[in-house]
Formats: sequence, C-alpha cells, structure tokens
Amino acid sequence: MISMSLGNTRTRKVLFTPRNGQCMRVAVITGANRGIGNNWVVRLLEEGWKVYAGYKENLGGLEIIQDDNLTSFKLDVTNNQSIERFADQINENIDLLINNAGVPDGRWRSLTEIDDEWALEVLNINSLGPVRMVKALYPKMLSSDLTKIVMISSLMGSIDDCQMGKSYAYRASKTALNMFTVAMKKECIDDNISFIIFHPGWVKTRMGGDRAPVEIKDSVQGMMDVLNSHTIEDSGIFIQYDGQKIKW
Repeated sequence: MISMSLGNTRTRKVLFTPRNGQCMRVAVITGANRGIGNNWVVRLLEEGWKVYAGYKENLGGLEIIQDDNLTSFKLDVTNNQSIERFADQINENIDLLINNAGVPDGRWRSLTEIDDEWALEVLNINSLGPVRMVKALYPKMLSSDLTKIVMISSLMGSIDDCQMGKSYAYRASKTALNMFTVAMKKECIDDNISFIIFHPGWVKTRMGGDRAPVEIKDSVQGMMDVLNSHTIEDSGIFIQYDGQKIKW
C-alpha cells in the first residue's frame, strides 16, 4: 500500500489500492463500448478491478469481454434519468470515475457551416455530461481514501494551442470541460476527490482516424502510468497521456 503525508491533512492513498473494507477496487467508465473507453475496461479488468461500464446504444466491444467483474448498463450522459438509473446499479464505493463519453463536431471549416443545434448538443455531451456523472455518483465517491476522476479532454481544448481554428464546438466543449473540472476540484478537494484532465493524444479511433500516430493501447497505458502517481496536490492538472503538461 502506497501512502503519503500532507501535513495536518489525512493520509492520502494513490490509485491502485483497494479501499478499507472493500476487497476490490471499483471503476466507472462512460463511453466504454469502443475506442479508448473500451481499452480502459480491458486494462482495468486485467489489473483486478471491478468495472461498471456505460454504453449509449450498443454493447460494441463490451459484448466480447467475458469477465465476472464487468457490469454493463445503458447510459446517456445527456439524460439525468438515465444517469440516475445507472448510478442506482452501483451499491459500493467508487475508486475511479473515467468520463470518456464524447462526440466530434464535424470539423466545420468556417463560421457559415456551424450548425448551432448540433453545437449545443456537442457541448451538452462533452462538457455537461461529465459534470452530471460527477454529481450523480458523488455520494458513492466519498471515502477516507483518495478517489480519482479522469476527464478525457483534448489538446484542442487548449486556448493557447488554438492556431488553426475550426472544429468550433468540439474545441469549445473541451475548453468548457476543463473549466468545469478546475472549478469542481476547488469544492471536491475537502472530500478527498482529485481530478485529472487528460489529452489522450491523437489516437487511432473512429474519431481520430487511421492517420493518427498513437495506438489506443499506448494511450491508455500512458494515462494509467500518469494516473498511478497522481495525488491530491495535482488535482485539476491538464496533462498529456505521456506525462507532458499542457498549457491552458
């Protein structure tokens, strides 16, 4: 068991340690049926975690995973009733929440192409969806042990890095997610809940495309390595999968 002392505060434990009185670490993953989310499921199960996986419409890659420690439920992060039904299935403490569900925006090339209804939907899914998940699962994340919340963001959410423009709604949604996260960390730190904002890299997924240079397994392994050493003092950090910090 790894721990560290923070002066007058409680002892904080890092990620890969079961909670007191809980024989198995518990993770929740949204958008878990394909891509990065699905690989998180596979890797955590290999590490001995119990995983609650959310998928919106079809099981996808979850269907072929045969593991008694995997439980999958339908989940729409834009619908509070769907989130509440999902949360009601979890009757134990949560050690790790990975907010992975997200959508692209079509990479609109000019202002005239922006579809305002879809832009609002992108913001609803990518920015508010993770906030809804944190809100609904909060009572199940309270513990004397450190709970970690992963926000899958993007380098495209960096205002400093926005050199080309375009992808208006996607960029804005990830920037908003980053701000929501930094604001939430201020409130959650007293409850021993820490946030980490990840840029997973340009990954070979349905969203990233075949030209992407980063394999899914390498992205997830990198994020796991960073997360493993993450502490409460780092809460709200914006960081790449390989450990490189990103400017806001």
